[in-house]
Amino acid sequence: MATIELTEETFNSTIEADGIVLVDYWAEWCGPCKRFGPVFEAASDKHEDVVFAKVDTEAEQGIAQAANITSIPTLMAFRDGILVFAQPGALPATALDEIIGKVRDLDMDEVRAQIAAEDN
Repeated sequence: MATIELTEETFNSTIEADGIVLVDYWAEWCGPCKRFGPVFEAASDKHEDVVFAKVDTEAEQGIAQAANITSIPTLMAFRDGILVFAQPGALPATALDEIIGKVRDLDMDEVRAQIAAEDN
């Protein structure tokens, strides 16, 4: 599956969908972003059950600001509309695969219970 570009119009509906959504925040001028791009693309071909999305922080400054992006590339993982992972820096393919596996293995009932407990 190819990556999709997110815009202000598509961002919320994409990350709030059921399943796993990985978002790569990047910019054209960013060297580490350019190195991570092919790794992200290759993973999208390997993990067809995951949505791989990219946010160009130059074109979509509102999204980047709302997500408190201060360093790029930054990877965020959402599962069933819940942010479950966020980390700046370019990742090697093995680390990206490991993160996907951990997100896939999450007990989302437990995650929701932890969020509810934190809100009280």
